Amino acid sequence: MLVVALIAGGAGGLAGGLISSSGEQAAPAPDPGPTINEPPSEAPERAPDTIAGVAQRVSPSVVSLRSAGGRIGASGSGFVIDGDYVVTNEHVSTPLEEDGIIIEYSDGKFSLATVIGSDPTSDLAVLELEDPNDVEPLEFGNSDEAVVGDEVIAIGAPLGLAGTVTQGIISAMDRPVSSDEGQSQFFAIQTDAAINPGNSGGPLVDIQGRVIGVNSMIVTMGGGFMGEQPGGNIGLGFAIPATEAEQVVKRMIGTDDAENTGPADLGVTYDGESPVIGAVIAEDDDAVEPGGPADAAGLQPGDVIVSFDGRRVNSHGELQAMVRDRSPGEEIELEYERDGERETATVTLGSGE
Repeated sequence: MLVVALIAGGAGGLAGGLISSSGEQAAPAPDPGPTINEPPSEAPERAPDTIAGVAQRVSPSVVSLRSAGGRIGASGSGFVIDGDYVVTNEHVSTPLEEDGIIIEYSDGKFSLATVIGSDPTSDLAVLELEDPNDVEPLEFGNSDEAVVGDEVIAIGAPLGLAGTVTQGIISAMDRPVSSDEGQSQFFAIQTDAAINPGNSGGPLVDIQGRVIGVNSMIVTMGGGFMGEQPGGNIGLGFAIPATEAEQVVKRMIGTDDAENTGPADLGVTYDGESPVIGAVIAEDDDAVEPGGPADAAGLQPGDVIVSFDGRRVNSHGELQAMVRDRSPGEEIELEYERDGERETATVTLGSGE
C-alpha cells in the first residue's frame, strides 16, 4: 500500500455496434458526449474535443473552497454535480466546516455551502449550495473503461490559483494508496498531470469532459507535511475512480438505487503495526465483530488474510481498499493463514454503516 500525502493547501462512451436491416453490422452511433457549458463568448473559439475546448467548457463548473471566517488557511477544489451539489474531498471540507464554507466559481461569484455527507475512508464529501450559480453539472464517466495512456485533464485551484488547468495521461490504474494519516484507502487512478496542494477535490476529466476521477493525493519530495514544507508535483498524482466516487456520492445524497447500507465491511480490526505480509487481524478478543461477516466465516484474532477473491493481499490497507471496492451482500472467497496453515473461507460482506 503506497502511503501518499493529501493535497489540500492554502497559499467511456456508449458501447456496441448496431445491426442494420440487411444483417450487416452498422457503424456504432457517435457518442454525443456530456452536456457541458458553452465557452465564454469573449474567448477565441476552440474545438470541443481539444484540451482548450474541454477546459473552456468544464472550468465554469469547477469551484474553489475556502473558509467563510478567514481563520483557516486550508483550501481546495470541487465540482458541481446535478442537484446543486458540490463534490470535494473529505480532507478539504472537514477543516473548513466549523468556520463555514464559501464556494467560489470561475466567474468570481460566491455561495455559502453546507456539508451534507462526508466519508474519511473514501476521502469524499458532498456539499449543498445555498445560492447556486447557473452552470452545467459535470457528469461522472465510467472509470472502469479507462486505460493507461488515456489523456486526462486536471482542473482546480492549486496553491490557491483558481482555474488552473493541467494535462497528462493515466500512468497506472488500480494503484493501492493510503493517505499519510491512514484514514483513506482506495485503488486509485495514477496520473502524471500536474497536481499540487489545492487541487484536492477537483475533477480529473477525460477528453470529452466527463469526470473519471476526483483528485485526492500526491507523492511529494518535500521535506515535511504539506502545511509545513509544501512539496511540488513530481508527476505522481492519485484520483479516486469515478465509479467508486459516484456510488459514495449517491449514498450521501440519498439517490442510490440500492438500499443506503454504506460501504462493504468485513467486521474486523487489523493490527496496523504488524510486519507480516498480509492483513493481520489483531489479537484482541473483540477484533472480530461477534456475528459479523468474518466471524460467520470462521475467522479469528491473529489470522492473516493473504488473498481476497483471488487477489494477493500485502497489507491491511490494501485489503480495506479491496473490500471498499465491493458491495454489501457479495460473497467473496478469501485465504488466510493460521498457525502456519493456509485455509479458505467464503465470507458474505456486511455494511460499514
